[in-house]
Amino acid sequence: MTTESPRWFKSSYSGNGGQCVEVAVSLAASRGIVPVRDSKNPHGPALTITPAAWSEFVGGVKADELSA
Repeated sequence: MTTESPRWFKSSYSGNGGQCVEVAVSLAASRGIVPVRDSKNPHGPALTITPAAWSEFVGGVKADELSA
């Protein structure tokens, strides 16, 4: 079992407006999860998704497929 801690980061495209999420992709290989949390509430809950789902989400954002 690993005791690796998540290394949280925000996108370099994030501004300082407080409307950001943080992600810890550092756990993808060792634990098979990608935790995502609200940057305004770092001690609150985190949503965990699979690395495949995270990759699909990022790909959709880059392709501008997620606009309202």
